[in-house]
Amino acid sequence: MSSGIFAGLPVIEAAAFVAAPLGGMTLAQLGADVIRIDPPGGGLDYRRWPVTRDDQSLFWAGLNKVKRSVCIDFTKPEGRELAISLITAPGADAGILLTNFPPRGWLSYEMLSEKRPDLIQLTIQGTRTGASAVDYTVNPAVGLPLITGPELSDQPVNHVLPAWDLITGQMAAVGLLAAERHRRLTGEGQHVRLALEDVALAMMGNLGFIAEAQLGEMRPRSGNYLFGAFGRDFECQDGERVMVVGLTSKQWNALKDALSLGEAMQVIERELGLDLALEGNRYLAREHIAKVVGERIAVRSFEELREVSDRAGVAWCRYQTLTELVGRDPACSEQNPIFRTIDQPGIGSILAPTVPLDFARGGRRPPLAAPGLGQDTDRVLEDRLGLSVTELQGLHERGVIKRASASTPVVTS
Repeated sequence: MSSGIFAGLPVIEAAAFVAAPLGGMTLAQLGADVIRIDPPGGGLDYRRWPVTRDDQSLFWAGLNKVKRSVCIDFTKPEGRELAISLITAPGADAGILLTNFPPRGWLSYEMLSEKRPDLIQLTIQGTRTGASAVDYTVNPAVGLPLITGPELSDQPVNHVLPAWDLITGQMAAVGLLAAERHRRLTGEGQHVRLALEDVALAMMGNLGFIAEAQLGEMRPRSGNYLFGAFGRDFECQDGERVMVVGLTSKQWNALKDALSLGEAMQVIERELGLDLALEGNRYLAREHIAKVVGERIAVRSFEELREVSDRAGVAWCRYQTLTELVGRDPACSEQNPIFRTIDQPGIGSILAPTVPLDFARGGRRPPLAAPGLGQDTDRVLEDRLGLSVTELQGLHERGVIKRASASTPVVTS
């Protein structure tokens, strides 16, 4: 039996890529029994990059930790019936489906709810109309690549982080839990739809981007400047690059103290007629402030800057590569309780995180490896559907289900 605050909550996941698998893994890391069902050979994301030299997907392993894996051939009617039976299995807590596949055919909520009227199904889709969309098409549509990048550039600048996918994954977990609470209170199931595009639009509205445009303001490109306050990257005497931020009054005063900026900032205030105690004015005066800050940082080594910044309580950070992050940053090590070194079959020893929610009681499960593809097929069908050894063997012989082969890495812990 799993540990964690959602121990005993079964969830079926039929999904691929980022948002839905992340939502399922979040619930699994909090104790839910998340069963991912895939076709034999793996789903659309089974070999997605980044991969090892042996073509083992670090992406797939990263987003499927703690889950159980079942392989069913959905192209066969018998396979579809098995999947439907798993989704609509009896039990007070069962009957929960998370998917980002189109809700039609055997994944139709109408068809599934005929077998279990209190079914909860959350479907992640590209747009609210069901059209295809991914993070890298949604982001251009909401305008961010055209206000990102160098100030004088007229070219769009895409980013490497699929932010809308990540937010959608977390909202999927919240949506399922909200629907599950509603079912416990009322006995009613429901189909919850969550559109990636709507997540992006909602966040753009929440952060004021939409209202700003409605009021006729065109957000300019600001390069590496922090919008609406003061913050930017600077280079130390020894070539190390740092980001310093003066967003709040406390942060601004700390920066002034660390670099002895008081008199110079008073000069800027008089020249520009701006009160730099106001964060918006610090943005308006950003180039003047940056000139002085850059000069003060440029004559200091990184260690000298670290000493004065830490003593004053400056909000700052050194720029580092991913290799440096995993090689020397204690935050990305077992000194941080969200991390543990695990043995991921087929990949090796890697540092893996659990969910960052830190509960005082119950809470999260420790970091665990992702399952081998299909390694739980027999056990899940036996436990959930009561299939006998003979019935399972027959399904294997007919190619309806598949257990992990000898060449498939299997999690044993």
